[in-house]
Amino acid sequence: MPWKETCIVEERLKFIAAVRDEEGGRGNFTEQCARFGISRQTGYDLVARYNALGVAALEDRAPRAHHCPHKTSPDVEDLVAEMRKEHPKEGPKKLAVRLAKAHPTVEFPVPSTIGDILKRRSLIRPRRARLRVPAHSSPLEPCSEPNELWCTDFKGHFVLGDGTRCHPLTVTDAATRYLIRCEGLARETCELARPHFERAFREFGVPERIRSDNGGPFASKAIGGLSPLSVWWIQLGIHPERIEPGQPQQNGRQERFHRTLKEQTTEPPEATMADQQRAFDYFGHDYNNERPHEALGQKPPASVYEPSWRPLREPRDPEYGDGFEVRRIQENGRLSIVGKTLYVGRVLAGQPLGLRQTDEDEWDVYYGPLLLGYLLVRDGIPRIEPVV
Repeated sequence: MPWKETCIVEERLKFIAAVRDEEGGRGNFTEQCARFGISRQTGYDLVARYNALGVAALEDRAPRAHHCPHKTSPDVEDLVAEMRKEHPKEGPKKLAVRLAKAHPTVEFPVPSTIGDILKRRSLIRPRRARLRVPAHSSPLEPCSEPNELWCTDFKGHFVLGDGTRCHPLTVTDAATRYLIRCEGLARETCELARPHFERAFREFGVPERIRSDNGGPFASKAIGGLSPLSVWWIQLGIHPERIEPGQPQQNGRQERFHRTLKEQTTEPPEATMADQQRAFDYFGHDYNNERPHEALGQKPPASVYEPSWRPLREPRDPEYGDGFEVRRIQENGRLSIVGKTLYVGRVLAGQPLGLRQTDEDEWDVYYGPLLLGYLLVRDGIPRIEPVV
């Protein structure tokens, strides 16, 4: 017992002894209370506590309310618990929005109280401490409007119940987080991915840019990192963006989305590809139309997303403005320059390149809006140096 509290108990014992002492120090109860500097009500309370519980009752007690008018009712707590079980991966903020929408006549507590309810009922686990690192300053262009930038990637593949592998292809709108596509593919190839992009373009229009990593089928080891898929995007008027190698945080929104997708659709995986696709489709509907998003003011993505005003058109060769010399690559992937041929790659076979001269024997090499590299002629020998 702390020293200060010990002194208080001793003083109160002296008061009890004085009240009970019939031989010395007699006087009425009021005088004894005045002597020890306490009120009559406090004196009666100390005597009653001592008679009931002994010395331990003379210690200070923390004030405790007998009634809490703001306490959440058990019925409301049951609704909170039920919503959590329906959406076990969502936190208090998102659950608060869902509860208000599902039960508009019920007054629910604030998200922090909802979190306390979930902890009391063992429906939430405390987060493990995570190492925080400084944010990476991305050199890529930001976006603020729908369809300025779509993000795409393949979430890591996993094995289905029947032993086959599923490679989820995802496409989201960066500004609104709207899920454009989530398709389970058997392999990560251009042939399988392109039809899903084409259907997305027909349904939602064409974005200005598409951001991806440096893996196939979005990129390759060809000049400028181009792949058949990204060449097709450029022919549709889309500027492909690629993050720096080893920098997944530059496509951080897509990476965060993949974590949610994994938690809600692949743990555990479904038995077949058809079953897994149905799980993706159900998740996509809830994610776009019901699930609140904190970055959107707890609104679902569908409430802020709108299709692009740029419709899908037939692919066409990119055009170049004044100051460019246009050279078409041969079907064998070679380019004729200064009386010699230079192998560029079959990925651009039959396509026009834009050459913009910057020095006597130096040119910038473009395919559409994309700078592929620098054409240098040294001792009559042409070569292309990549962009660093």
